[in-house]
Amino acid sequence: MGKTRQVIKRNGAVVDFNPDRISNAIYRAAVSVGGRDKATADKLAVQVVELVNINYETDYKIHIEEIQDLVEKVLIENGHAQVAKEYILYRNEQIKKRELNATQGTRPSENIPWSKIWHILDWSVSNELHNLDLLNKKIGEGKFEEVVDLSERLYEHDVDKAAQYIAEKSNTLKMVMITGPSSSGKTTTTFKMEERLKKKGMTFKPLVVDNYFFDLEMHPKDEFGDYDFETPQALDLDMINEHLHLLSKGKEVDIPYYDFKEGKRYLNQSKLQLKDGEVLLIDSLHALYPKFSEGIDASLTYKVYLEPLVQMKGPDNKYVQWTDLRLIRRMLRDSVHRAYDPQQTLEHWHYVRSSELRHIIPYSNNADYIISSGMPYEIALYRPLLLDKFTKWEKLYKNNPLREDAYNRAARVRKMLEAVRSVEDNSPVPKNSVLREFIGGGIYDA
Repeated sequence: MGKTRQVIKRNGAVVDFNPDRISNAIYRAAVSVGGRDKATADKLAVQVVELVNINYETDYKIHIEEIQDLVEKVLIENGHAQVAKEYILYRNEQIKKRELNATQGTRPSENIPWSKIWHILDWSVSNELHNLDLLNKKIGEGKFEEVVDLSERLYEHDVDKAAQYIAEKSNTLKMVMITGPSSSGKTTTTFKMEERLKKKGMTFKPLVVDNYFFDLEMHPKDEFGDYDFETPQALDLDMINEHLHLLSKGKEVDIPYYDFKEGKRYLNQSKLQLKDGEVLLIDSLHALYPKFSEGIDASLTYKVYLEPLVQMKGPDNKYVQWTDLRLIRRMLRDSVHRAYDPQQTLEHWHYVRSSELRHIIPYSNNADYIISSGMPYEIALYRPLLLDKFTKWEKLYKNNPLREDAYNRAARVRKMLEAVRSVEDNSPVPKNSVLREFIGGGIYDA
């Protein structure tokens, strides 16, 4: 048996060479510019592998950058200049991201809604909830229900304000979009928004964006072979945009239906049209992505962005990361509603995170209003549910170069959960809380 070629990753870790990752990377770049030819991606990957074998001895540990140089060469020489450009842009983005991480703290990010953050931080300090020690103190004093009530009222106030602004625009409005990264609470917030706006005399029709997914066989895969539903290119953005234009003009459109069991989309399955006074209600990860509503007059839309913007310091005097809260939320929801192993959620999360950092969060400041769905008390509920699992995963992934991201997240979350007092009784959480979307027992549960 021949010797297995090895690859040096950017962090210095050494892993086995896997040609499938080259094919997946080429296909993902192609999908980003509208291509859907997996067979061609496979053929181009074969050429890259041939060049690797020609230019490098098997015992030479090839650096990932050297492989990527060959990918660019093959793409350009085969006439795929547009795909090559997307591939190069992605490489440059990753380089900038690493440079930014190395200098983190020296400059503010344009992706963060600083005004909203200041408001949440001010609220946290005023209510003595700006670090886990203070939360622990309140739990120890039997004030957990008080913390729940304070947190829920802050979120409900945000929803009230957004509904008020939407209602003020109702004479020209054609569509309301509820958006935000995975597990930010879009489903519950959409229900709540609809309830409030109906009381103000507005009438809605829902548009289920999941029905616009391409067939599963056309989806790009990540480096572990999992289908990527997180990227906006998994959706037929051209069809979505065309339908939104037609609907905004009062035209009738034929809506597709996506069968998740079959992984197949069926066209022209139902009809949709907005009558006078009706507004389209859209709940989607990618509603702020430019191509989604490209060309639609801003006066016809209102876009609400969600993120659990908890301002609370945890271990090592570092702020709790919003992505960690959403990771836990998704684990809980996926395990209950989708029979999905939480470990798989952790392993896949770096692709969720990568996609949202490219396609969702950079457009957050284009929203008309930002709602914080974060609940300072939620961390205490998560400790008894997941601390043991994160402790296990931290040990499992240690020194595994292919699971470095999963290890880092597991270690960080384990430390956070260990630092909070455990609350096992979630009965103080209202049945209509956004948190019920993840812990179950809510009135909006399907």
